[in-house]
Amino acid sequence: MSKLEDKMVNDYAILAITKHGVKLARSLHQKFVRADLFYPEKFRQGDEEKNGIHLFSGKVTQIMPALFKTYKGIILFVSLGAVVRMIAPLLKDKKSDPAVVVIDDLGINAISVLSGHLGGANELTIKIASLLNARPIITTASDVQKTIAVDLFGKQFGWEYETDEKITPVSASVVNQEKIAIIQESGEKNWWSYSSPLPDNIFVYSSIKDALADKSEAALVVTHRMLTQEESAILENGVLYRPKVIVLGIGCNRGTSASEIEQVIIETLEELKFSIKSVKALCTIDIKKDEQGLIEIVNKYGWEFVTYSPSELNTVEISEPSETVFKYTGAYGVSEPAAKLYSGANELVLTKKKSGNVTISVGIVQHEGKGGLACQHIDLSLPEQEAE
Repeated sequence: MSKLEDKMVNDYAILAITKHGVKLARSLHQKFVRADLFYPEKFRQGDEEKNGIHLFSGKVTQIMPALFKTYKGIILFVSLGAVVRMIAPLLKDKKSDPAVVVIDDLGINAISVLSGHLGGANELTIKIASLLNARPIITTASDVQKTIAVDLFGKQFGWEYETDEKITPVSASVVNQEKIAIIQESGEKNWWSYSSPLPDNIFVYSSIKDALADKSEAALVVTHRMLTQEESAILENGVLYRPKVIVLGIGCNRGTSASEIEQVIIETLEELKFSIKSVKALCTIDIKKDEQGLIEIVNKYGWEFVTYSPSELNTVEISEPSETVFKYTGAYGVSEPAAKLYSGANELVLTKKKSGNVTISVGIVQHEGKGGLACQHIDLSLPEQEAE
């Protein structure tokens, strides 16, 4: 038999160690196809190889470290106490520990045990419970109270928090029903997923200034821009979230290095007082889809890389159409129309700036709904032609 690690091909593991547990685990494995199933050799039924089921000999504690290290989530048909003892020596932190769900031997209860929020155990518990007709047991306070989970706020949209330093105290303020301020300047507006209204202790403000004046106990701030020194007071017990809303339109000469492109991007965002964590996409013309410098940048930061044909770019009205750029590319501009096409904005926060071999434009994706920040128009363009 090949070593255990070679059998681990899916995101999740299902493990059972009793006769009844194996029966339930086999049933779940047929319905939950994203999982690898493991159970002891003594329960072999003869169809394991055909159905991709993996058998093991010895104690389950011998294979648990490999499962814990490899899988995104582990579903265990094992008693809760035994699971606690097995995983205790393996725990590191909530950012890296896998989701752990425990199901009793009769399939009555599915219990979210570890990494309920960041690891997704709560969602996994609900999914598994529905497949087994079991009762999902979730004990995290924010879920029970149907309030905001601070560590998950905006995660479904790709929002990042600036730092996790205040996650725990702000979470405590939320679940203890202290006065909470939410200030959202950009990003998706449909973050409230419950059918019930926002809890009475959560207030939405149009500006950080208003929230500071109203003296909340804690705050959740959603913005792509850097806060001023005065505004930073809101973060004494607050978490700053970076929504993915910034669109970079880039034109560059062939062979421009990634380091030069990156430096222009960083300097430009600093000038605008925008966070690089809020960049969503880098956009350009399709003849640049193989430009190594651009590819290196988007791979480094995990940004979307979007290219447009000259005909698509030419559908957009731009400030300074260039015959020279049209001669080489077939488009009258690159960075400005690319940023406008992706962001959907009629006006950009930065129309166009030429720096060395790079031309950059910056747009903000506007999301419909209550709140938001109207973009300020800034023109830092220089008279030079746009880079090819």
